Amino acid sequence: MARIATRIAILGAGAWGTALAVQAARAGLAVSLWARDAGRAAAMAATRENARHLPGVTLAPGIIPTGDLAALAGAEFILLAIPAQHLRGILARLPPPLPGQGTPPLVIAAKGVEQGSLLLPLELAEALRPGPTAILSGPNFAHEVAAGLPAAAVVASRDAALRDRVGALLGTPAFRLYGGDDPIGVQVGGAAKNVIAIAAGAVIGAGLGENARAALVTRGLAELSRLAVALGGRVETAAGLSGLGDLLLTATGPGSRNTALGMALGRGETLAGALAGKVSVAEGVATAPALVARAAAAGVEMPICAAVAELLAGVMTVPEAISQLLARPRRDE
Repeated sequence: MARIATRIAILGAGAWGTALAVQAARAGLAVSLWARDAGRAAAMAATRENARHLPGVTLAPGIIPTGDLAALAGAEFILLAIPAQHLRGILARLPPPLPGQGTPPLVIAAKGVEQGSLLLPLELAEALRPGPTAILSGPNFAHEVAAGLPAAAVVASRDAALRDRVGALLGTPAFRLYGGDDPIGVQVGGAAKNVIAIAAGAVIGAGLGENARAALVTRGLAELSRLAVALGGRVETAAGLSGLGDLLLTATGPGSRNTALGMALGRGETLAGALAGKVSVAEGVATAPALVARAAAAGVEMPICAAVAELLAGVMTVPEAISQLLARPRRDE
């Protein structure tokens, strides 16, 4: 008798959600892949490709695109790969569990801080839908994961059984999933690295060189670490895959949306001009002011992230932001 594949649901048919669906199918799972646009879900089902966000990658037969949230009921766990600013609306629409079944765990693959509430993704999920939760984060470009190139990430949760189960189901030799018990530190790393990457890109776009980028990324990591600890995370998490690893990839990788945006700003383009025509989201834009506000509430100073927030708000120019950072009082590292 053929084995029935474990089924999971992935919400979000952008590049990352689709890449995770491809990886899940590679790991032997059946996947319901939900797209907000039912027409696009139908097109993906017909062509077996996400031509808009991940062209050239074939969707395995075990991946079922759908525009119907009700089709997700009965999944072993629900993985949300949607922008952080849209999490609240999607969480409110999740279908109830099937009769006789418990609420499926939520695995969040979003990175950011919600504007207004200043909540991290798991804080928001736990407030709206009590139950087991985990965060999936790490230095991963979607197209490389979809291609099966070697990569690693962290599944962090206070629920040891959940993180072990997700890692066992979703991981493969080429997609190595580490467990972690510091979801706060992992979430802060995922949020802050996008903001710091905008600053790193601006440095390169302004022609200030690699020395300046290296210095900025290093001091950005110090900001990230301070906030993680202040919110209850651990400093060593900031030095791991979800902190330093993700920051290195996002601040230096040629496929980074946030670095590309920063480079455009560094060259003197407006924010509107830099974002025009982009299909994917540069999460650092919405995250920057929320992250800085959350840090201020915790009594944590984040001068690089604050400069990015002011740059994005049009309060200061790239040269002004750089001058402000260079004028800070000298002190011991």
